[in-house]
Amino acid sequence: MARLKIVAWPESVLLTPAEPVTKFDDKLKKLVEDMFETMYAAPGVGLAGTQVAIAKRMFVMDCTGGKDPSRRFFMANPEIILKEGKQDGDEGCLSIPGIYSKVQRSMHVIARGQDVNGKEYQIEGTELEARCLQHETDHCDGFLYINRISPLKRELVLRKVRKLQKTGEWPS
Repeated sequence: MARLKIVAWPESVLLTPAEPVTKFDDKLKKLVEDMFETMYAAPGVGLAGTQVAIAKRMFVMDCTGGKDPSRRFFMANPEIILKEGKQDGDEGCLSIPGIYSKVQRSMHVIARGQDVNGKEYQIEGTELEARCLQHETDHCDGFLYINRISPLKRELVLRKVRKLQKTGEWPS
């Protein structure tokens, strides 16, 4: 397995809707394992293809931090097919490291997509898993959590990023 480089905002791959995954082969399986390793090392609970500069609609997710293998997911071509309830909580992103903002999301979601073999399946998530499913699906659509906060809060985040860029402390 190999660790991948996580790209940081404003990398264009993060801001562009990704292409569907169409090849479900050994190369994809290797990439998925590398994505899990990268996500765990970061550490994070989700990682989309776009975050490792791969413009494909896919993500890995494990909100248990590796403690429950049954809650470790890869999803290609995700779509949220049900949203219920509301939750507010701090949200961060491995592509906007160290900066968190309160984001409103649905409390319960069902996402549909494909596994590493191309077989269609659904994930049902509540609380953190629901937040993660929505966050990672947003990445596939070229959308970041900072697009879900108020313009004023977004400007404060971007000001922080620009300051870190000037001092050379922002990942390039």
